[in-house]
Amino acid sequence: MVETDVEVKTVTKAEAIMALERECVLGNYARYPLVLERGKGCYLYDTDGRRYLDLLSGIGVNALGHAHPRVMRAIREQSAKLMHCSNLYYHEYQGKLAKQLAAASGLDRSFFCNSGAEAMECAVKIMRSHGNGAGEGKHEIVSLNNSFHGRTMGALALTGQPKYQKDFAPMMEGVRFVDANNIDQLEAVMNEKTAGIVIEGIQGEGGIHPMTAAFLRKARALADQHNAILVFDAIQCGVGRTGHFFSHQAIAPDVKPDVMVTAKPLSCGLPLGAVMMNERAAAAIRPGMHGTTFGGGALATRVAHEFMEMLPGLLPHIDRVGEYFRQELRELQRKNSFITEVRGLGLMIGVQLTIPGKDLVSEGLKQGLLFNCTHDTVLRFLPPYIITEKEIDKAVTGLKKVFKTVK
Repeated sequence: MVETDVEVKTVTKAEAIMALERECVLGNYARYPLVLERGKGCYLYDTDGRRYLDLLSGIGVNALGHAHPRVMRAIREQSAKLMHCSNLYYHEYQGKLAKQLAAASGLDRSFFCNSGAEAMECAVKIMRSHGNGAGEGKHEIVSLNNSFHGRTMGALALTGQPKYQKDFAPMMEGVRFVDANNIDQLEAVMNEKTAGIVIEGIQGEGGIHPMTAAFLRKARALADQHNAILVFDAIQCGVGRTGHFFSHQAIAPDVKPDVMVTAKPLSCGLPLGAVMMNERAAAAIRPGMHGTTFGGGALATRVAHEFMEMLPGLLPHIDRVGEYFRQELRELQRKNSFITEVRGLGLMIGVQLTIPGKDLVSEGLKQGLLFNCTHDTVLRFLPPYIITEKEIDKAVTGLKKVFKTVK
């Protein structure tokens, strides 16, 4: 027998999972080298059993954290009864959820889909259909610079960040951009061709930038003046994230849109988007003009119905712990000159840096913290709504160590 010194390397479970993805999955995500296996409450666990405090909740999706007992019970019960039946037929939960959303938003009707981008596509069709019915050439849509509305071609055309658009040009025509909170620019761009205005109450991917009350009020007035549809994008900043049902209710509670789109936290991890609208906007879509195969399925709407029953009781908690988190982050700001601002509402928080934030996200992983960096220099925190002050203290302790790595 010939002896060799060849060492056989043992491949870990995590390495095997990552290797298989690199071989077979489209390389459109720049993933961090972390393989998550399970979650409980505000924590996630990797394949080695290491625990991470989830301060991102799947980019604002896991509103009740992981494996919430009420969510799990609803999934078990509903999956044993009915998950999908198509929109050719009725089931119990679309109407129930639509009634809850009407009560929360003050709007009249809902359309259910699968994602925020798909919800925005529906809003685009409402604006265009309304405009076409109101007069020839009334097709322009006003959106904001630095905005983000989704990855599909219609939603992308409304996204005011050229880096997302450049590889897919030409975009849908007729979109005009103005700066957020710039009333003069908004007044100047509005005319008889304007079919709609689209505004995020808080720009999420753009770096956690809230709108002002004056800007939202002016948008409402101009939409009325020019017979345009006012759309609020509440995909990331809606359904409780700010300590209110929707962000504009915290900023300008006297303003109501014609259409509001949302998605991320609505079904606590299951894909579900919603488009809420008043009767004026709803009149733009007639039978056969729009639809979806999977949207509004029994399983997703059942879970969302359970969540909406719980949400009113959570809103004061979200407001309180969100303010506590921002106060603690501002204390870190005073001790670290590269932090210039802490902004946001509720549990939608951005920390503005003078340096790129990507390396700090990696350092956070080493400390067992999950958050991300958006707009290159903004650390984004979107923790589950159930997070406590004790867990925030743990996060701040870890962030102190992360910030010490900055040279």
